Amino acid sequence: MKLTIVGCTGSFPGPGSPASCYLLTATDGERTWKVVMDLGSGALGAIQRYTDLEDIDAIFLTHLHPDHCMDLCGLHVAIRWKPGGWGRGRVPVWGPAATADRMATAYGLDLDPGMHDEFDFTNWTEREPVTVGPFTITPFAVNHPIEEAYALRVEVLEPGRDGTPVSRILTYSGDTDSCAGLEEAAKDADLFLCEAAFEEGRDDGINDVHLTGKRAGEAAAAAGARRLLLTHIPVWTSQTTVLAEARPVFPGDVAVAVAGVHYTI
Repeated sequence: MKLTIVGCTGSFPGPGSPASCYLLTATDGERTWKVVMDLGSGALGAIQRYTDLEDIDAIFLTHLHPDHCMDLCGLHVAIRWKPGGWGRGRVPVWGPAATADRMATAYGLDLDPGMHDEFDFTNWTEREPVTVGPFTITPFAVNHPIEEAYALRVEVLEPGRDGTPVSRILTYSGDTDSCAGLEEAAKDADLFLCEAAFEEGRDDGINDVHLTGKRAGEAAAAAGARRLLLTHIPVWTSQTTVLAEARPVFPGDVAVAVAGVHYTI
Protein backbone atom coordinates (compact mmCIF):
# COMPACT_ATOMS: atom_id res chain seq x y z
CA MET A 1 0.00 0.00 0.00
CA LYS A 2 1.27 3.45 -0.89
CA LEU A 3 0.26 6.63 0.94
CA THR A 4 0.64 9.96 -0.83
CA ILE A 5 0.34 13.10 1.27
CA VAL A 6 -1.73 15.39 -0.95
CA GLY A 7 -2.49 17.91 1.79
CA CYS A 8 -1.56 18.00 5.47
CA THR A 9 -1.96 21.57 6.74
CA GLY A 10 -4.44 21.89 9.59
CA SER A 11 -7.64 23.95 9.57
CA PHE A 12 -7.02 25.73 6.24
CA PRO A 13 -4.46 25.49 3.40
CA GLY A 14 -0.97 26.74 4.16
CA PRO A 15 1.67 28.22 1.83
CA GLY A 16 3.20 24.81 1.20
CA SER A 17 0.24 22.44 1.37
CA PRO A 18 -3.50 22.12 0.88
CA ALA A 19 -5.71 21.09 3.77
CA SER A 20 -6.27 17.42 4.62
CA CYS A 21 -6.18 14.91 1.76
CA TYR A 22 -4.49 11.52 1.48
CA LEU A 23 -4.30 9.20 -1.53
CA LEU A 24 -3.98 5.46 -0.93
CA THR A 25 -2.94 3.06 -3.70
CA ALA A 26 -2.95 -0.75 -3.58
CA THR A 27 -3.36 -3.72 -5.90
CA ASP A 28 -5.65 -6.72 -5.67
CA GLY A 29 -3.45 -8.72 -8.03
CA GLU A 30 -5.50 -7.73 -11.05
CA ARG A 31 -5.45 -3.94 -11.05
CA THR A 32 -4.41 -0.92 -9.01
CA TRP A 33 -7.05 0.73 -6.83
CA LYS A 34 -6.99 4.34 -5.63
CA VAL A 35 -8.99 5.73 -2.73
CA VAL A 36 -8.93 9.14 -1.07
CA MET A 37 -9.26 9.97 2.63
CA ASP A 38 -10.68 13.49 2.97
CA LEU A 39 -10.75 16.12 0.24
CA GLY A 40 -10.15 19.36 2.07
CA SER A 41 -9.72 22.95 0.92
CA GLY A 42 -7.22 23.26 -1.95
CA ALA A 43 -6.70 19.51 -2.35
CA LEU A 44 -8.43 18.97 -5.69
CA GLY A 45 -5.76 20.81 -7.66
CA ALA A 46 -2.86 19.10 -5.91
CA ILE A 47 -4.25 15.57 -6.19
CA GLN A 48 -4.13 15.83 -9.99
CA ARG A 49 -0.33 15.73 -9.72
CA TYR A 50 -0.63 12.12 -8.59
CA THR A 51 -3.71 10.69 -10.31
CA ASP A 52 -6.28 11.33 -13.00
CA LEU A 53 -9.53 12.28 -11.27
CA GLU A 54 -11.37 9.57 -13.18
CA ASP A 55 -9.10 6.93 -11.60
CA ILE A 56 -10.40 7.62 -8.06
CA ASP A 57 -12.33 4.54 -6.94
CA ALA A 58 -13.83 5.97 -3.71
CA ILE A 59 -13.65 8.85 -1.25
CA PHE A 60 -13.83 8.49 2.54
CA LEU A 61 -14.63 11.58 4.64
CA THR A 62 -13.78 11.67 8.33
CA HIS A 63 -16.06 14.63 9.11
CA LEU A 64 -17.67 17.68 7.55
CA HIS A 65 -15.45 20.60 8.50
CA PRO A 66 -14.43 22.39 5.26
CA ASP A 67 -10.73 21.60 5.61
CA HIS A 68 -11.63 17.91 5.24
CA CYS A 69 -14.43 17.87 2.66
CA MET A 70 -15.03 21.12 0.79
CA ASP A 71 -13.20 20.26 -2.44
CA LEU A 72 -15.88 17.67 -3.09
CA CYS A 73 -17.71 20.69 -4.56
CA GLY A 74 -14.96 21.14 -7.15
CA LEU A 75 -14.98 17.45 -8.00
CA HIS A 76 -18.73 17.74 -8.57
CA VAL A 77 -18.00 20.36 -11.23
CA ALA A 78 -15.32 18.18 -12.85
CA ILE A 79 -17.71 15.24 -13.10
CA ARG A 80 -20.78 17.18 -14.21
CA TRP A 81 -19.23 19.49 -16.78
CA LYS A 82 -16.29 17.62 -18.31
CA PRO A 83 -16.52 18.06 -22.11
CA GLY A 84 -17.27 14.72 -23.69
CA GLY A 85 -18.60 13.35 -20.43
CA TRP A 86 -17.15 11.73 -17.32
CA GLY A 87 -15.53 8.42 -18.22
CA ARG A 88 -16.86 6.51 -15.21
CA GLY A 89 -20.04 6.23 -13.18
CA ARG A 90 -20.85 8.02 -9.95
CA VAL A 91 -17.95 8.23 -7.50
CA PRO A 92 -18.67 6.37 -4.23
CA VAL A 93 -18.44 8.66 -1.19
CA TRP A 94 -18.64 7.43 2.40
CA GLY A 95 -19.17 10.04 5.10
CA PRO A 96 -21.36 11.30 7.95
CA ALA A 97 -25.14 11.25 7.53
CA ALA A 98 -25.31 14.93 6.55
CA THR A 99 -22.71 14.70 3.76
CA ALA A 100 -24.98 14.84 0.71
CA ASP A 101 -27.09 17.71 2.02
CA ARG A 102 -24.10 19.67 3.33
CA MET A 103 -22.33 19.54 -0.03
CA ALA A 104 -25.48 20.56 -1.93
CA THR A 105 -26.02 23.49 0.44
CA ALA A 106 -22.40 24.59 0.13
CA TYR A 107 -22.77 24.77 -3.64
CA GLY A 108 -26.22 26.39 -3.55
CA LEU A 109 -28.03 23.39 -5.03
CA ASP A 110 -31.47 22.05 -4.22
CA LEU A 111 -31.12 19.04 -1.95
CA ASP A 112 -32.89 16.95 -4.59
CA PRO A 113 -31.02 16.01 -6.71
CA GLY A 114 -28.12 17.89 -5.10
CA MET A 115 -24.92 16.06 -6.08
CA HIS A 116 -26.48 12.60 -6.18
CA ASP A 117 -26.04 12.39 -9.96
CA GLU A 118 -22.27 12.71 -9.52
CA PHE A 119 -21.68 10.88 -6.22
CA ASP A 120 -23.00 7.67 -4.70
CA PHE A 121 -23.29 8.74 -1.05
CA THR A 122 -23.26 6.16 1.75
CA ASN A 123 -23.46 7.02 5.45
CA TRP A 124 -20.93 5.62 7.88
CA THR A 125 -22.11 3.21 10.54
CA GLU A 126 -19.64 3.22 13.40
CA ARG A 127 -17.35 0.17 13.42
CA GLU A 128 -19.08 -1.32 10.39
CA PRO A 129 -16.38 -2.01 7.77
CA VAL A 130 -16.76 -1.28 4.07
CA THR A 131 -14.67 -2.88 1.33
CA VAL A 132 -13.44 -1.30 -1.90
CA GLY A 133 -11.07 -3.46 -3.92
CA PRO A 134 -8.24 -4.55 -1.58
CA PHE A 135 -9.17 -1.89 1.02
CA THR A 136 -11.32 -2.53 4.09
CA ILE A 137 -12.13 0.68 5.96
CA THR A 138 -13.65 0.78 9.43
CA PRO A 139 -14.82 4.07 11.03
CA PHE A 140 -14.34 4.68 14.76
CA ALA A 141 -16.10 7.60 16.45
CA VAL A 142 -13.65 10.12 17.91
CA ASN A 143 -13.61 13.26 20.04
CA HIS A 144 -14.15 16.41 17.92
CA PRO A 145 -16.82 19.17 18.13
CA ILE A 146 -19.09 18.22 15.23
CA GLU A 147 -22.08 15.90 14.81
CA GLU A 148 -19.99 12.98 13.53
CA ALA A 149 -16.22 12.60 13.45
CA TYR A 150 -14.35 9.39 12.73
CA ALA A 151 -10.89 7.89 12.69
CA LEU A 152 -10.44 5.45 9.81
CA ARG A 153 -8.74 2.08 10.15
CA VAL A 154 -7.63 0.91 6.71
CA GLU A 155 -6.67 -2.73 6.25
CA VAL A 156 -5.22 -3.92 2.96
CA LEU A 157 -4.61 -7.45 1.76
CA GLU A 158 -2.20 -7.46 -1.16
CA PRO A 159 -0.29 -10.26 -2.89
CA GLY A 160 3.34 -10.41 -1.74
CA ARG A 161 6.31 -11.08 -4.01
CA ASP A 162 5.70 -14.83 -3.79
CA GLY A 163 1.95 -14.42 -4.30
CA THR A 164 1.10 -15.02 -0.64
CA PRO A 165 -1.37 -12.41 0.70
CA VAL A 166 0.21 -9.77 2.95
CA SER A 167 -1.87 -7.68 5.38
CA ARG A 168 -1.05 -4.07 6.24
CA ILE A 169 -2.87 -1.57 8.49
CA LEU A 170 -2.94 2.22 8.27
CA THR A 171 -4.95 4.31 10.72
CA TYR A 172 -5.89 7.92 10.05
CA SER A 173 -7.04 9.90 13.07
CA GLY A 174 -9.14 12.50 11.28
CA ASP A 175 -9.55 15.33 13.80
CA THR A 176 -9.80 14.39 17.45
CA ASP A 177 -8.63 14.88 21.00
CA SER A 178 -7.64 11.87 23.09
CA CYS A 179 -10.27 9.12 23.31
CA ALA A 180 -10.63 5.35 23.49
CA GLY A 181 -11.98 5.13 19.94
CA LEU A 182 -8.77 6.59 18.54
CA GLU A 183 -6.60 4.05 20.33
CA GLU A 184 -8.84 1.19 19.21
CA ALA A 185 -8.70 2.37 15.61
CA ALA A 186 -4.90 2.48 15.74
CA LYS A 187 -4.36 -0.89 17.48
CA ASP A 188 -1.24 -2.57 16.03
CA ALA A 189 -1.24 -0.22 13.01
CA ASP A 190 1.78 -0.40 10.73
CA LEU A 191 1.45 3.35 10.21
CA PHE A 192 -0.56 5.76 12.37
CA LEU A 193 -1.28 9.01 10.50
CA CYS A 194 -2.28 11.21 13.42
CA GLU A 195 -3.17 14.86 13.79
CA ALA A 196 -1.15 17.10 16.11
CA ALA A 197 -2.65 20.55 15.71
CA PHE A 198 -2.04 21.82 19.26
CA GLU A 199 1.04 22.49 21.37
CA GLU A 200 1.53 21.60 25.01
CA GLY A 201 1.36 24.69 27.20
CA ARG A 202 -0.03 26.97 24.53
CA ASP A 203 -3.39 25.18 24.08
CA ASP A 204 -3.90 23.57 27.50
CA GLY A 205 -7.22 25.34 28.08
CA ILE A 206 -8.87 23.87 24.97
CA ASN A 207 -10.36 20.41 25.43
CA ASP A 208 -12.03 17.90 23.09
CA VAL A 209 -10.84 19.47 19.83
CA HIS A 210 -7.30 18.47 18.79
CA LEU A 211 -4.26 16.51 19.90
CA THR A 212 -0.80 17.80 20.77
CA GLY A 213 2.31 15.97 19.65
CA LYS A 214 2.55 14.49 23.15
CA ARG A 215 -1.04 13.23 23.16
CA ALA A 216 -0.63 11.81 19.64
CA GLY A 217 2.48 9.98 20.79
CA GLU A 218 0.69 8.63 23.86
CA ALA A 219 -2.19 7.36 21.72
CA ALA A 220 0.23 5.67 19.32
CA ALA A 221 2.11 4.03 22.19
CA ALA A 222 -1.09 2.81 23.87
CA ALA A 223 -2.29 1.37 20.55
CA GLY A 224 0.97 -0.44 19.85
CA ALA A 225 1.40 1.33 16.49
CA ARG A 226 4.71 0.72 14.73
CA ARG A 227 5.22 4.12 13.05
CA LEU A 228 3.75 7.54 13.80
CA LEU A 229 3.32 10.23 11.18
CA LEU A 230 2.13 13.57 12.56
CA THR A 231 -0.19 15.60 10.35
CA HIS A 232 -2.87 18.35 10.28
CA ILE A 233 -0.37 20.87 11.63
CA PRO A 234 -1.65 24.46 11.19
CA VAL A 235 0.58 27.31 10.06
CA TRP A 236 0.76 28.65 13.64
CA THR A 237 1.88 25.32 15.15
CA SER A 238 5.57 24.39 15.12
CA GLN A 239 6.40 21.08 13.44
CA THR A 240 9.59 20.96 15.48
CA THR A 241 7.65 21.39 18.71
CA VAL A 242 5.05 18.67 18.10
CA LEU A 243 7.75 16.27 16.92
CA ALA A 244 9.77 16.93 20.07
CA GLU A 245 6.63 16.36 22.18
CA ALA A 246 5.91 12.99 20.57
CA ARG A 247 9.37 11.42 20.65
CA PRO A 248 9.76 10.93 24.42
CA VAL A 249 6.39 9.14 24.77
CA PHE A 250 6.41 7.00 21.60
CA PRO A 251 9.13 4.35 21.27
CA GLY A 252 8.75 3.80 17.51
CA ASP A 253 9.69 5.83 14.45
CA VAL A 254 8.02 9.25 14.36
CA ALA A 255 8.05 11.93 11.64
CA VAL A 256 6.03 14.86 10.34
CA ALA A 257 3.94 14.50 7.15
CA VAL A 258 5.07 16.58 4.18
CA ALA A 259 2.87 17.32 1.17
CA GLY A 260 3.99 15.48 -1.96
CA VAL A 261 5.85 12.74 -0.10
CA HIS A 262 5.01 9.06 -0.67
CA TYR A 263 5.16 6.39 2.04
CA THR A 264 5.11 2.63 1.54
CA ILE A 265 3.27 0.57 4.15
